[in-house]
Amino acid sequence: MMFKVEGHKLRSGLLAFALALTAGATFLPVESVHAQTRTLPDFTDLVDQVGPSVVNIRTVEKVAQRGGGNGEMDEEMQEFFRRFFGQPAPGTPRQGPRPNRPQQEEEQRPRGVGSGFILTGDGYVMTNAHVVEDASEVLVTLPDKREFKAKIIGADKRTDVAVVKIEATGLPAVKVGDISKLRVGEWVMAIGSPFGLENTVTAGIVSAKQRDTGEYLPFIQTDVAINPGNSGGPLINMRGEVVGINSQIYSRSGGFMGISFSIPIDEAIRVSEQLRSSGRVSRGRIGVQIDQVTKDVAEAIGLGKAQGALVRGVEAGSPGEKAGVEPGDVITKFDGKAIEKPSDLPRLVGNTKPGTKSTLTVFRRGNSRDLSVTIAEIEPDKPAKRTADRDEPAAKPPASAALKSLGLAVSDLSDAQKKELKLKGGVKVDAANDAAARAGLREGDVILAVGNLEVANAREFEAAVAKADKAKSLSVLYRRGDWAQYALIRPAR
Repeated sequence: MMFKVEGHKLRSGLLAFALALTAGATFLPVESVHAQTRTLPDFTDLVDQVGPSVVNIRTVEKVAQRGGGNGEMDEEMQEFFRRFFGQPAPGTPRQGPRPNRPQQEEEQRPRGVGSGFILTGDGYVMTNAHVVEDASEVLVTLPDKREFKAKIIGADKRTDVAVVKIEATGLPAVKVGDISKLRVGEWVMAIGSPFGLENTVTAGIVSAKQRDTGEYLPFIQTDVAINPGNSGGPLINMRGEVVGINSQIYSRSGGFMGISFSIPIDEAIRVSEQLRSSGRVSRGRIGVQIDQVTKDVAEAIGLGKAQGALVRGVEAGSPGEKAGVEPGDVITKFDGKAIEKPSDLPRLVGNTKPGTKSTLTVFRRGNSRDLSVTIAEIEPDKPAKRTADRDEPAAKPPASAALKSLGLAVSDLSDAQKKELKLKGGVKVDAANDAAARAGLREGDVILAVGNLEVANAREFEAAVAKADKAKSLSVLYRRGDWAQYALIRPAR
């Protein structure tokens, strides 16, 4: 069936329909539209509230100066005139032998500019450790232009937190925020002295939390403009609370590029309390070297998901060794707290008081077990002691077809090698080619386990390889020097 509509009638009908829609739109609740519109934040009240607590920090260092003073010209410049003009420099007095004088003198030179904030009303100021590092004198200038010489109470390089003290009372201290309530996308503000420009205010949002940059602490990442001189200044939320200390930037030019990092205030406060009480920070250690657990390794050993910290080595005589931790273990919990990534472990252990008895949950050979460990105090890192290659020549039995398919040739460890490596078993890799080489194995490695099965000698190793599912990658735990790790050997198809 067809309908014929004249042109003017069609146009008038469409116009009536459009007017009806427009008329209907006028009755939409205007309040709901406005409710969805968010206005930009106003930071003026925050600046008035927190600004008086932010200070400028200038440091001075002593440097050795050549020459003896008395207005004499630098010796290098005098030598220049003597060599190229054949006479002393203009204005140089003619004199006989020079009197004895010190070869070097010390002079005070400006070292750098940073920021800080008043932690307590009686003069404790928090800043970055790198701001006051190597300083012979620290000068703190308040927003009201009063200047004080400050005493360095303590500085911790691992967290980049420092506390200094000025002799003043009744100072406006900052309010400390709850870092657990900080949300990604939240507005934050920084106050500091970039390039020496005091009381500079910048703002942005929280870009990420728990950002792991390889440092001892997880950082708050923001897009707040931070530049040299902002270091040590506060990161402030919209409630006027300090949630972090501005510490680092990511830059290829030396200036701000949109990514900056702040130390979480809860971690900084924990460090500052120790600095104020003893001038140093005491941290726990268990003496293990750890690495990441990859997805492939987690699936191969039956862990399920990539989590925890893979133990690559255990220091001799350390709390970890005494507790029974072994290379190849995956530490999944510390005192019941889950270890999601390797960096979680040193942070949890480091925040534990030395002498505390703690529980490590480790995943080993397909099962989880709890180990009791007594936390020791952290000490300077020691270089890993590498085992010298003093292999005794031995007859190498012909490799089986299974090992050849993997590109492996192995042999038993001698008693002397086991004693030197402190091992009960394992096999030495004599050759690694094809699939084994692609997996990262090489001659001299010691294979300790296949899958979740320990191997004591070459015979057990070959039997384990023969029983393995040929359609799946073969997981092996091996040791190289003092370090243990997993490799997945994928045979060519």
